[in-house]
Amino acid sequence: MCGIIAYIGKKPAQPILVEGLKRLEYRGYDSAGVGFINDGEINITKSSGRINALEEQLETPDKTNLLGIAHTRWATHGQPNTTNAHPHLDYTGKIAVVHNGIIENYNTLKTWLQNNGCEFVSDTDTEVISNLIGYFYASNDGPGDSQNKFEWAVQTALNELVGTYGLAIICSDWPEMLICAKKGSPLILGIGKNEYVIASDASAIVEHTTQAIYLADNEMATMGPDSFRTKTIDNIEIRKDLKEIEFSLDAIELDGFEHYMLKEICEQPSALSTCLGGRIDARNGKVVLGGLDNHWRELTRAKRVIINACGTAWHAGLVGEFLLEQFVRISTETEYASEFRYRNPIIDDGTIVIAVSQSGETADTLAAIEQAKERGATVLGIVNVVGSTIARTTDAGIYLRVGPEIGVASTKAFTAQVAVLTMLAIEMGRRKHISDETAKYYIEELAAIPEKIKTILKQSEHIKEIAAANITKDNWLFLGRGFNYPVALEGALKLKEISYIHAEGLPAAEMKHGPIALINDNMPTVFIATKCSQYEKILGNIEEVKARGGRTIVVATEGDEEIKKIADHLITVPEVPEALQPLVTVIPLQLLAYHAAVLRGHDVDKPRNLAKSVTVE
Repeated sequence: MCGIIAYIGKKPAQPILVEGLKRLEYRGYDSAGVGFINDGEINITKSSGRINALEEQLETPDKTNLLGIAHTRWATHGQPNTTNAHPHLDYTGKIAVVHNGIIENYNTLKTWLQNNGCEFVSDTDTEVISNLIGYFYASNDGPGDSQNKFEWAVQTALNELVGTYGLAIICSDWPEMLICAKKGSPLILGIGKNEYVIASDASAIVEHTTQAIYLADNEMATMGPDSFRTKTIDNIEIRKDLKEIEFSLDAIELDGFEHYMLKEICEQPSALSTCLGGRIDARNGKVVLGGLDNHWRELTRAKRVIINACGTAWHAGLVGEFLLEQFVRISTETEYASEFRYRNPIIDDGTIVIAVSQSGETADTLAAIEQAKERGATVLGIVNVVGSTIARTTDAGIYLRVGPEIGVASTKAFTAQVAVLTMLAIEMGRRKHISDETAKYYIEELAAIPEKIKTILKQSEHIKEIAAANITKDNWLFLGRGFNYPVALEGALKLKEISYIHAEGLPAAEMKHGPIALINDNMPTVFIATKCSQYEKILGNIEEVKARGGRTIVVATEGDEEIKKIADHLITVPEVPEALQPLVTVIPLQLLAYHAAVLRGHDVDKPRNLAKSVTVE
């Protein structure tokens, strides 16, 4: 879950690498480092902490450094300190590596290398890679000429690794050569005019070029200042198609907002409009999902759906489960991908597996996809990042189309995931069980959601006041019923992620089966209590909390006079059909978590111990 960037071209590398690290910092921010080749030696500067700590150590850029590698770390093996920061040199000092991923057999390789005279200075698995390449490079084996020897050493080492990697590698003997390789971790090769930028995602590339190659697993690229070639790690030449990066630099700027998270919360009306645009045929009451054109027959004949996801995407998947069961009348289960991959799941004929991931690179979800495909399931992907691994490995899918999401705590991706699952459920239902009139009604209501979210965003200052009145409380409870139960889970997760307040989400009816023992004036209880089929029941749940001296924060439907009497704090949302309510009820909870975190003095875009894209197990 780290970010890597490398550059080779005609410009000084240092400013490009530092700026790229800043754009990748949301992927990890425990430590950072850069490496260059000067006078036949590799020079490395590293620092623990944020990118600005590294920047303070760097001197005025050497304009002759036209090649370099850099890294921002989210620690897996070894503490987040300067010694464990990347780049990592090999024992000869000739090879330097930056790495995103995990090497599972590093202990075995480390012991073997140590027995063969290689010294280690860090606690990381990455140092095994640099030392392994260095060992083969220094050996008497391999091809005769040195250039091929560098490539050969990389290829030979990679074939010994078990695990995942996105790598950028330099060798002091070849100051005009950069090698990168990928397996299981994202890696993009940006191709400019006489320059190449390697990065973990497109945000670090778009300032320089919008033309890119997306490397697949077990592929590598070798670059010089004027040319590049791609091949497999088994040395088979391959040809890769150029792709257009589908967002601009403006999309990843703060644009006047204090934090990316707030920007992305406020972008949800426009992001959802883009997500829905061209997909809703309101006149004919249909949903158009071009990515599924060749699979509707399988979908309508499906007997069972399994949704695989992690974190926030799992909560969106749970909403999708409820939607598919209501509109399509199909048995649906939402599984944690991290658990599914280690079980012996039952996948019969007619099982559809839907993988949901913002980044399209989530390691557990990818492993679940592989298992589902091995067992013969048709696998669909719902992802945001174009060209991501999940997008390429699934049988078909739907892009969220909400633009890059930089904030570590997902917001606009969640609402887009729910919107896409809603469109899928409506169209599958229309083809099987619900009437055209019903489908048309929900399509029209779905199209109106972006405007309704705008009215909720206007309450941001009011929600900030509610947060201020409760941020000294270290334990919160979030309760919802039906379609709003997953929203309660998501609200609790958001508060935990960025404010570090302990929070628990539950179905409201489950409160009295144990958690009610916790209720007192020191535990705010957040209810999603909009007008729905279980409205009277949740009113009773609120009364139960009030009777025990609990403090209530209630999200309710506009104009609900009855609920005002029992809510200590009230936030209202526009009236929306029950099945679509998660798209509006989650917005106040996002704002509540955001304001609580800011008021408590936390960096909401870089929360403690978290990174954006979980590309390691």
